[in-house]
Amino acid sequence: MAALGFQSDLLLLFPWRSFVLNPSPKIQGKRRRLAHSIPPSCSRRSPDRPPPDGPKKRISVQSSWESKDADGKDYLYRLGQEADNMNTAVGARKGIVDDLFVGEFLGKDSDIVFDYRQKVTRSFEYLEGDYYIAPFFLDKIACHIVKNYIAHLLNVKVPLILGIWGGKGQGKTFQTELIFQAMGVEPVIMSAGELESERAGEPGKLIRERYRTASQVIQNQGKISCLMINDIDAGLGRFGNTQMTVNNQIVVGTLMNLSDNPTRVSIGQKWRESDVTHRVPIIVTGNDFSTLYAPLIRDGRMEKFYWQPDREDVINIVHCMYAKDGISKDEVISLVDTFPNQALDFYGALRSRTYDRSISKWISDIGGYENLGEKLLKGRKSSKLPTFIPPKQTVEALHESARSLVKEQQLIMNSRLSKEYMKNIDD
Repeated sequence: MAALGFQSDLLLLFPWRSFVLNPSPKIQGKRRRLAHSIPPSCSRRSPDRPPPDGPKKRISVQSSWESKDADGKDYLYRLGQEADNMNTAVGARKGIVDDLFVGEFLGKDSDIVFDYRQKVTRSFEYLEGDYYIAPFFLDKIACHIVKNYIAHLLNVKVPLILGIWGGKGQGKTFQTELIFQAMGVEPVIMSAGELESERAGEPGKLIRERYRTASQVIQNQGKISCLMINDIDAGLGRFGNTQMTVNNQIVVGTLMNLSDNPTRVSIGQKWRESDVTHRVPIIVTGNDFSTLYAPLIRDGRMEKFYWQPDREDVINIVHCMYAKDGISKDEVISLVDTFPNQALDFYGALRSRTYDRSISKWISDIGGYENLGEKLLKGRKSSKLPTFIPPKQTVEALHESARSLVKEQQLIMNSRLSKEYMKNIDD
């Protein structure tokens, strides 16, 4: 009776449902017969059972995408669970991100392959033409990369970081990119502007992520890769009374730790014994490494390379720069000897300065300064801009541009207008 009273209470609460407590053996047998009578096409298929039309087709030949662990979870699913970030670029989590954007084949709790779909490495297709690579520079870069890739075969301590430093505008970054192109290296590039953030610890984590990304390039694409940080002293150097921030300290500590443990890199996930990354060489450029934290640049962690191109290197580089313009090597030698002790970017700026007069003429041809906005924006979309004819390069035009640039340099050094604005400050 008590059971029947409980059943009637349930019927009052849920009148559209029928509840039967302790069914009789007759009813149980009837249910079994009904279950056997359901056609196979209407039955619910187990998720582990292969589909009727044959085995499931593999999505990728890369085993790391679909290989399962002991729990039946794939590798990317595990990484997605361990990620501490909830946004769609790192872990598309069920219930937090709309299910429409959650990956199916990677598991409902992870679609972190989104990060690897993006092109994070740098290719150098824009470097077209013949450029001169200094042999000494090439030897240093190639030797550093090769030593790090075969460090496990060598019975010596191999520094992970190569620090290329020297005067401003001497082509440190450009020469490195030319060597990367020649060697087929796809590096991950960082700049000094990424070494500071309003969030504490973010730049250090970014370096570790970029390091692991370069390791993934080596493993998944089978290409040589490295991590390159341009102008590192601009982000980490101490100039005068500049303050050392927490992020500066974390970045320095991260680079020191990478140098000491190049195959164990954490980005906040759970540690696994099998989580061993490839050793990735790091190349940094700068102007003055004496402004960096001394333990970071010690010989065991960083190999220093001072780049100061000699006269022969400058002539060869400038000659390749003007080869398409028909400037002979003797004319380049006269230009270099007339304006000695100039950085390589000085000779590159000469070519840009010779275009000024032709661009002024081109502006007048398209209707003058008043119609620039309309002509440039609309004409660019409709491809109706008049053709720009570059000027013919001559030695006289280059010498004229060089004298103008030297004059500007001297004005900056001699004027020192900042002293006029702050006369009350002692020298």
